[in-house]
Amino acid sequence: MTIFGEEYPLRGDADTEYMIKVAEYVDRSMRAVADKATHLSPAKTAVLTAINIADELFRERSESNTRLSDVESRATEILEWMDGKLSEKSSAD
Repeated sequence: MTIFGEEYPLRGDADTEYMIKVAEYVDRSMRAVADKATHLSPAKTAVLTAINIADELFRERSESNTRLSDVESRATEILEWMDGKLSEKSSAD
């Protein structure tokens, strides 16, 4: 795979198509950093790109945890409501 003009032999458990997508993402990300800071060495470009990608990951995890917490809260509310309705029905019988 070519990333930022360099060839990297990628190996892993993931399928080839997935690995190509990941490599293309890293390449695009590095080029975006390099476009904004043309004076950086490839190593510094790689580090800044890694920081940007790590930031994306942390933000996604945080948003995912927030969504999961919201879903869990809503599920608890629904279960409590259903328990109440079942109790009402049992009392009426």
